[in-house]
Amino acid sequence: MESSSATSTIAESLTRAIVEHKLLPGTKLGEQKLADHFGVSRTLVRQALFQLSQNRLVTLEPARGAFVSTPSVEEAKQVFAVRLMLETAMTRTFVRQVKPAQIKALKSHITAEKKAMERNDVGQRTELLGDFHVVMAELMGNGVLAQLLGDLISRCALITLMYQSTTAAEHSHEEHEAIVHALANKDEETAVRLMQEHLLHVEEGLTFDRDMPTSDLSMALSSVTN
Repeated sequence: MESSSATSTIAESLTRAIVEHKLLPGTKLGEQKLADHFGVSRTLVRQALFQLSQNRLVTLEPARGAFVSTPSVEEAKQVFAVRLMLETAMTRTFVRQVKPAQIKALKSHITAEKKAMERNDVGQRTELLGDFHVVMAELMGNGVLAQLLGDLISRCALITLMYQSTTAAEHSHEEHEAIVHALANKDEETAVRLMQEHLLHVEEGLTFDRDMPTSDLSMALSSVTN
């Protein structure tokens, strides 16, 4: 197996174990244990763990090793508060300069969301639902806003991955459709209200008191790699 392929396999398996709720936040991801499980070198494991740390799924701690990231409820609330301020203004600006090509692009994105939902692809679903907001900023030609939103969304990505139910995700998708419909009709007040309600619903749809999964690394990985 080529090194890049092995790294991707390890990263994908760990991601699935995390997003499918098979690993606890805070679980230690031992390099040697992972190397033995996948039959690869610790160097490749290290590369995969670094890759996941970039996505905030894994936290790397000096002299302690790698752990499944532990999302903070307070951080999530702060992130959503900032997003609410930014995206209210973004939606208002967007609807005032909306063009047919922008609506077409957003509808295309929503189609991709729907396909990910139908495949029950949790990782892709979560990524696309978050990217919808970044795409809006990009379509406005505002790179700074797109980067800011991207950073904010990545900070709550793990929280959404781990704590958003399928039902809540379906509601997010439907709300995106409604927002695009209001934007297409140049209905400023409705579009802004729908965006505000959408962000509040996403936050309210996070379930932090669910039953915790296993923290046994071998058991969790076996259930997604067999």
